[in-house]
Amino acid sequence: MDLTFHCTQCRQELAVDISAAGHVIQCPTCSAQVTVPQADITSIHHLNPIASSAAAKIERHFTVPVHDKPAEILIKKPEKQEEEVAPDAPKKMKFRVIRHTDCIEVGHDRYEEMVTAFLNKIGEQNIISITPVNYTHIDIATQKILTDYAIQVVYRG
Repeated sequence: MDLTFHCTQCRQELAVDISAAGHVIQCPTCSAQVTVPQADITSIHHLNPIASSAAAKIERHFTVPVHDKPAEILIKKPEKQEEEVAPDAPKKMKFRVIRHTDCIEVGHDRYEEMVTAFLNKIGEQNIISITPVNYTHIDIATQKILTDYAIQVVYRG
């Protein structure tokens, strides 16, 4: 059991074992010699280190935010700009790989939607080849080898 009292010089609250009653100790704050008072039934406490910490004496009420709609996007991805080519200019061969991993946004798989939009944009007459690709990579977060897929499109543009 602990005995709690105050330093006579600096008023620092001190707690010592009850067996130190009547002994002289040095105050850790002001270094004054303080005599530990005799045990008083009101000054005896069972010391719980967590409950007696300074942080435990400050009440904080935290709340978890609740949203009715999806969270706003704070960092927006820049949209990939395709070169605009004049209709009468000679068309060059171009190459594009659309990875499945890059098409997942906030848990929604938009792979088919993005591939379809890209193919419609370049037009069927400009497609030279479409090749499915399987590949593996190391996920940085989990350090595991993952298998994924992509589509490789060669086109005139």
